[in-house]
Amino acid sequence: MAVTLPADVLRRYRRFTLYNSPYAAHDHGRAVDLYPGDVTHPDPVKGDPVAAPSPVAGEVIDTRTVAGPSRPYAADEDHLVVVDTAVGGGSALAAEESPVARLMHVDPAVEPGDRVAVGDSLGTLVRAGFFAPWVADHLHLGFRPRDADPYRASGSLPLALGPDLELAPVPWDGTGTVVAAGDTYAVLDRPRHPDPGGAFAGLAATVGGRVMGVLDGGLAHYDGGGLLAPNDGSTADRPAELLGEPVGTASGRDVTWGDVTVLANDDPVRGLALAPARDRLGVKLVGESVDLPVGVEVTVRVTTHPNDHVV
Repeated sequence: MAVTLPADVLRRYRRFTLYNSPYAAHDHGRAVDLYPGDVTHPDPVKGDPVAAPSPVAGEVIDTRTVAGPSRPYAADEDHLVVVDTAVGGGSALAAEESPVARLMHVDPAVEPGDRVAVGDSLGTLVRAGFFAPWVADHLHLGFRPRDADPYRASGSLPLALGPDLELAPVPWDGTGTVVAAGDTYAVLDRPRHPDPGGAFAGLAATVGGRVMGVLDGGLAHYDGGGLLAPNDGSTADRPAELLGEPVGTASGRDVTWGDVTVLANDDPVRGLALAPARDRLGVKLVGESVDLPVGVEVTVRVTTHPNDHVV
């Protein structure tokens, strides 16, 4: 059984990603992170908390508070909200049977027995210690079979994107100007979104100049990523290229990254954070120390030659 994420649910968020995470829950794109707020600035936001709109409808089964990894930029505690999507109808999910939803990274304003509809606030987003310092606040969603332990992340159901979701692959020449920056990230203004506020768009993967789909994931600071629709549904291994260089091997929509180095103005950075976006696109360079202030022009290259960055 697979759970389909409808386009009208995903469009409630500014960005989503199935693969941009190091955690096993996201293996093979079996969980989705949903970003309702500003995804370019991962630094703790001063001001009003960001509401977490529910992507599912149903009845809250349980909420749990868990200790998160200790990080100077994160809250001490994270939270889990478990929702039975079979109760109340209107779950907006397409599945053979209504699964149990697991949602994390939200300080819940709901409690067991509450009914929620799609779009209702579950509470406010939590900046969790599970995040790398360059990751913006978001809502994590996965699904478990009804007869499975709802508290476990492993063994979650496969996720599929709704067939009516518009997802545009956008070519990029590797250049851009930094428009947002911090100690661990820099966001470029290119490639630009072709339809801001309309279709989702993402960085195009190519093979021999032919567009294969949209790249999703942490290239290459996480083990693997994804190649999202449009694609031919093939399960045969095929190369995936970015900026004219091979960056991994795709099988279905899973991509195993190669031994790739990302260079920004000829200096190595840890990687590129890639995810489909609905309003702004750009490229996000990440790492433990990224010295690229706002206004700097950047040229990005990817290489599979470890010593290629030595100049």
